[in-house]
Amino acid sequence: MTEQQMSAEELWEQISDEQRQVLERNHFDADEFLELRRAYLAGELSGEGNRLDKTVEVPADDDVRVLPDRDSEQAREFIALGQEAIDNGEVGIVVLNGGMATRFGGVVKGCVNVFDDLSFLGLKALDVRRHGGGTKMLLMNSFATDDKTDEHLAEHDYFGLDDNQLIQFNQNVSIRLTPEGELFREGDDVSFYAPGHGDLPSAVGRSALQKFREDGGKYLLMSNVDNVLATIDPLVVGMHVDAANNGAQMTVEAVQKKPGQVGGFVARVDGEPQVVEHFRLPDASLKEDLQLLNTNTFMFNADALDDDFDLTWFVVDKNVDGDTVIQFERLAGELSAFLKTTFVEVPASGDESRFQPVKRREDLDDNRERLERLVKQRGLL
Repeated sequence: MTEQQMSAEELWEQISDEQRQVLERNHFDADEFLELRRAYLAGELSGEGNRLDKTVEVPADDDVRVLPDRDSEQAREFIALGQEAIDNGEVGIVVLNGGMATRFGGVVKGCVNVFDDLSFLGLKALDVRRHGGGTKMLLMNSFATDDKTDEHLAEHDYFGLDDNQLIQFNQNVSIRLTPEGELFREGDDVSFYAPGHGDLPSAVGRSALQKFREDGGKYLLMSNVDNVLATIDPLVVGMHVDAANNGAQMTVEAVQKKPGQVGGFVARVDGEPQVVEHFRLPDASLKEDLQLLNTNTFMFNADALDDDFDLTWFVVDKNVDGDTVIQFERLAGELSAFLKTTFVEVPASGDESRFQPVKRREDLDDNRERLERLVKQRGLL
């Protein structure tokens, strides 16, 4: 077994100068990494240790609101409220574009064509552009996506976005380990990874959040780059603004799960509703009882992200070219345990759907025509 203690000096001795520059440029915290490694080797961090030592229950009926019918009086009130915030330049989007896309062939997924020479990033940009110059796109890249993303955007003239509408920033970077705690290598190079979207508060807080707020931004819609149906919708925005006016800081969109589907569930933890990942459930049988699945589409009050959050580091096993590696990751859904959060059930199917993840090439091939129809129906083109 590898020694539990490793000094920063010993760590850097194993890393080339070129790779060290990548780590430092992308906010690698050597002390934090070494402490996580020590805790993993000591058994303090483990897959089993990911489980919550708390009471987890099915949410109460009044814990979750349902997206109302657009023709209802209630919906019209929300739409008016949301449209006012959009028109005032108070709304922006955060696009999570830092993932390694291992199930998609290791490409920068945001740059992949969806239809009509429009990539995932292009469709996100068009969603912002249609709402006017006051709306902004905050694009969270990583060491693995930033260069190709910038090239892609430049080649397409930033899909019509003005200079002040696009704010790019990078999330953190970390180093993969072998199960024994050695630095994992791909050839001669140490293997890097982006440690999860739980980086969002620290990454956006470096400068992007300040710029957004200085320009009048108040509310941020966060979504995965591959979920192009999570558009800026005055109805959804208005529901969040209404909740924010009553003290809420975060809104989570959830859908009814499909049989056998797992992920982050809406649950009650010690009496408080929040997102709980399936691997954290103290009783695995709860997966059958919990019916609402987190879509990883959230709305935040921008000022609520201007804080430090002690999010949990999870031990995650990954497969890299047939080798098992260890990664330490944090997830943005856990912010619901720190912020006053509301939950909205949105449709997973039909014309009002806001959730169509594309994790594999087959997902895109199977849903391309539907995505094109719904995107055009919503006025992005």
